[in-house]
Amino acid sequence: MSSEIEIGRSKRARRAYSFDDIALVPARRTRDTTEVRVGWQIDAYHVDLPVMASPMDSVMSPRTAILVGELGGIGVLDLEGLWTRYEDPGPALERIRQASPERATEVLQEVYRAPVDPGLIVERLAQIRQAGVVVAGRLSPGQTQRHWRTVVEAGVDLLVIRGSVVSAEHVSGAVEPLNLKRFIYELDVPVVVGGVTTYTAALHLMRTGAAGVLVGQGGGASSSVRQVLGLHMPMATAVADVAGARRDYLDESGGRYVHVIADGSVGNSGDVVKALACGADAVMLGAALARAQEAPGGGYHWGAEARHERLPRGFRSHVGTVGSMAEILNGPSNRADGTVNIMGALRRTLATTGYADVKELQRVEVVLAPYEAS
Repeated sequence: MSSEIEIGRSKRARRAYSFDDIALVPARRTRDTTEVRVGWQIDAYHVDLPVMASPMDSVMSPRTAILVGELGGIGVLDLEGLWTRYEDPGPALERIRQASPERATEVLQEVYRAPVDPGLIVERLAQIRQAGVVVAGRLSPGQTQRHWRTVVEAGVDLLVIRGSVVSAEHVSGAVEPLNLKRFIYELDVPVVVGGVTTYTAALHLMRTGAAGVLVGQGGGASSSVRQVLGLHMPMATAVADVAGARRDYLDESGGRYVHVIADGSVGNSGDVVKALACGADAVMLGAALARAQEAPGGGYHWGAEARHERLPRGFRSHVGTVGSMAEILNGPSNRADGTVNIMGALRRTLATTGYADVKELQRVEVVLAPYEAS
């Protein structure tokens, strides 16, 4: 049940909660950190960490996608990003990093006007495949029909179709919309699709045959979707609602399990833990990994929403640098703010609450305890 509040005589609103509004409660049992497991398997691919690296050019290059794979996660390369528009994206990245705050959005729009080169899609995916890690690439819903064949023939293992808001029922009188159900059914590779933030939208996406659903509106720390479009759903409620859709779809489909991946507002280890406690199987990290020394953004962070030619819905933000990619994911840490050794913190939470793995952690008791970080 959900409580509703009257905000006026003609409108009622449902109360929703962010990760900052909730906390986990230790259980009666604890266990040693060496006795917990954080591995994750989606489709045929098993990895050591329940982490996908966000397909944002400030986070993922072919080199950092390989690095995340070697560290135990899955790096997702933006196949409409700078690495598929430029043979050498170095000068474009430097322009973005050096732009003044007043001109940052204009510079983003300029450098992303170069067209996507299908040959570079093939080249970048081949580079990742040669490293022996899971090969994952992202396309936007609007460009999937144009580039999917190139991507599949290049040997992608996981195709991620990611936008701010993705639905299974897009209506258009101008162009033929992407029929996700037919597209996914006919495809030979597993598809992860999103974002969604509601039970109904997630259930419809699960019925398309997707292997995983992204929860959130993307962009995270660099998004201004709420300011520009007025759209927002706090992530604790969104993840719990979509996890409810997964449970009901499991019954409806006779046992087909769709993975729920929290994508947005997962900026530190506490957010990761709470996303998993609300029902996520894994998290997609953007700003958290943009803080790595190896990240292409050099301490800056931006997403696909920030480069839109006519209506930018994000911005270049400064997130700084806190350590190497290995330290951010697996430690050790010399900081007490949850930005380094994220997986170490997850293991500690599992040990403290007595659960053996991430799936068990979804049963943890959660309390409503709002706070503002000092």
